[in-house]
Amino acid sequence: MREQLEEAVAEGRMGDRLWLYATYHCNLACVYCLTESSPRIASRRAFSAPGMVQAVRDARELGFRSVGITGGEVFMLLDFPDTLARIAETLPVVVLTNGTLFTERLLDRLGRIADLDWALQISLDSDQPDRNDELRGPRNFARVLESIPRLLGRGIEVRLATTVERQTQAELERLCALHRRLGIPDDRHVVRPVVRRGRAAVEDMGVELGPTDVLPELTLTAEGAFLHPFAPTVRHGRTDLDLLVARQVAPLGEALGRFLRVVSGLPAGADVVRSLR
Repeated sequence: MREQLEEAVAEGRMGDRLWLYATYHCNLACVYCLTESSPRIASRRAFSAPGMVQAVRDARELGFRSVGITGGEVFMLLDFPDTLARIAETLPVVVLTNGTLFTERLLDRLGRIADLDWALQISLDSDQPDRNDELRGPRNFARVLESIPRLLGRGIEVRLATTVERQTQAELERLCALHRRLGIPDDRHVVRPVVRRGRAAVEDMGVELGPTDVLPELTLTAEGAFLHPFAPTVRHGRTDLDLLVARQVAPLGEALGRFLRVVSGLPAGADVVRSLR
């Protein structure tokens, strides 16, 4: 199966990164959230720590080159730094976070594993606090700007992700100037549109995904395996299953086999139109 994966990656049918949804629980309730995450979410859909670690170990044997971990907010899981360390010892990792939960204790725990191969990707949507917080939640802007220097000071790699919904070009240029002042270079800043799934679809926001908008990347949640990280979304409390690949996620080889059969029917070498990562 490793050869099949490597062939599909070489042909441009899929990426070589495995995605994990650690939890759908979150301390924020962003207006465009794909998973309807919030502090009061009824179903947290948490992926067990042992399950994530084993999936990554299997992924390495099957030929995956890196891991992405998202949510919800991963740091709502109290044991996540320990889980992250075990995963980062296996494959390079990027962790998506809203950047608002970094207490001194948590920063110390993360600082102790800063020498492993992992990075944080923090969301920030505007250089204007009111504009940013309108989309993401009260004091989000201030907390992110407090967190970034503290993380960098502990040797932790920080990337920035901006989700675009009606921001002006001038606003985005100011945001780029801000992240450069914070010490985050341009090649660590991702800009992408709101995707019309989950809460964004309910709020009539974002863009509809076309067949070449997202590179397929095997994505695991507590509910199954999906085609890419924009697939396991939630609307009105129910998980969207239109892009479900398999209900079973372990052993990983079986989910990968189903995934490879799906991507084998997609165009080889298809360009990804929007940089949705």
